Amino acid sequence: MRVVIMGGTSGIGRAAAERLAGEGAEVIVTGRDPERLAEVKATVSAAEQVDGTDETQVREFLERTGEFDHLVLAFSPGGIAMGPVAEVGADDVRRMFEGKLFAYLAVIRLAQGRVRGSITMVSSASARAANPGTAVLAAVNGAIERTVPPLAAELAPVRVNAVAPGLIDTPWWSFVPEDQRSATFGRFTRELPVPRAGRSEEVADAIAYLVSSGYVTGTILPVDGGATIS
Repeated sequence: MRVVIMGGTSGIGRAAAERLAGEGAEVIVTGRDPERLAEVKATVSAAEQVDGTDETQVREFLERTGEFDHLVLAFSPGGIAMGPVAEVGADDVRRMFEGKLFAYLAVIRLAQGRVRGSITMVSSASARAANPGTAVLAAVNGAIERTVPPLAAELAPVRVNAVAPGLIDTPWWSFVPEDQRSATFGRFTRELPVPRAGRSEEVADAIAYLVSSGYVTGTILPVDGGATIS
């Protein structure tokens, strides 16, 4: 099994890469940070520096890579565009859409004819939540989730799914000072059916399930401790 994970050098993407590589898959990851690429290189088959928002770089990477079985998209522009919508700058809104939704769609378009089995996107539970200060995140991830059913129909027999993590303890939260992070997590998770932050490895389990389940397509799989039902 040959798997490409774009955005696979940190957090959920890296956990998925390590999980699938540990199961014997040939895993190729991409990322922008040379240090993170060097760290993950020992655990996967290949690690390449690719800016997922640069279509030329993506096209050249896919041409070098050839055909593969599964594509996992785990781009994250980071914690930008957070806060009241009246205070979020237009540039940050644009960066959020370009860094995730637009990049996902560009990769999927450029990967036509190369991916044989499935495409799995990382979305977020923010798409279905009503948390003040997350309107832009909800817009981006909501748009990603709405692409899943039509893409699953359009690209069949390639399967298309998304995993929607809730609050996961990853480097994405680096914008919150470390000494405040535990209290922040507690505030967001104490009322959940599973009252804690999630782990990257738990989202990687869901990604591995979607990659391997040949009869699942057009699905959004929440991994959020019950946030969408609480």
